[in-house]
Amino acid sequence: MKSGIVTAVCISERKGTVKKDVGRCMILKDFGLEGDAHAGSARQVSLLSAEQVEAFRERSGGVVELPPGVFGENLLIEGFDFKTLPVGTLFRINEVLLELTQIGKTCHTGCEIAKKTGECIMPREGVFARVLEGGEVKTGDKVELVEKAATSHFRAAVITASDRSFRGERPDRSGPKIAEIISKAGYEVIAQLLLPDDEERLVDALTSLCDKDKPDVIFTTGGTGLSSRDHMPEATKRVAERDVPGIAEAIRAYSLKITPNAMLSRAASVIRGRTLIINLPGSPKAVTECLEFVLPVLEHGLGILRGEADG
Repeated sequence: MKSGIVTAVCISERKGTVKKDVGRCMILKDFGLEGDAHAGSARQVSLLSAEQVEAFRERSGGVVELPPGVFGENLLIEGFDFKTLPVGTLFRINEVLLELTQIGKTCHTGCEIAKKTGECIMPREGVFARVLEGGEVKTGDKVELVEKAATSHFRAAVITASDRSFRGERPDRSGPKIAEIISKAGYEVIAQLLLPDDEERLVDALTSLCDKDKPDVIFTTGGTGLSSRDHMPEATKRVAERDVPGIAEAIRAYSLKITPNAMLSRAASVIRGRTLIINLPGSPKAVTECLEFVLPVLEHGLGILRGEADG
């Protein structure tokens, strides 16, 4: 069983301030580190590899001070290259059980390190986890990799579009729910993003995922209604190379059996390259219902897209 060591436990009491190493802290279930201003958000606990921080120190010539927490990490851990682990990986630290939910993040305004050196490693090296079981964590504690998410014939990414969740005003429950369901169905979740409902940001994220990461399917949630801030269908259609209207139409028809509000959905389904993009609704209940309907058919469709099955 692979293991590592906690080298720092960091919190910031106010948002916008650098995290400081406090040595030990209670980690609360479904919340994060006690006293941390960023706890309770969709990204409950942030983790960073101590080896990646040291590599950054060497690249910068050792002229920049890099105290624990400077990259915004809650837990600095030696022994893991986190970005190589799939979403769904479980870590045990004493009584604490963490589930990896997101790899990397968007760097919004540029942290102090990025301003000084032109680089910040958190967007590509940092990962985020939710707390399945709470307890105390302190420097020197052993970190055990308990389980990896089941790998699959197919790779998937998840994007949540929500202004309020992005601002930290409410937790994102739909994105993690999609990741949970498809992981159990055998998909390898390679990315899970939380973005504002901004069309350009969504276009950039969809394009980058399709062209660089090349998942077999991207599931999106949110931003498909009639609000002036609902831009997911527009972003999806802008990146499309081919349309797959039957999936969105079938989801609407199925959802109409559950609620008449389904007729208000503008969701789209398209192909870019060899990636299928499917817009899902914004609530955990609705994405659960839609995935239960879509997943049994989807594997055959993805096989056709990859040239591995007959149409």
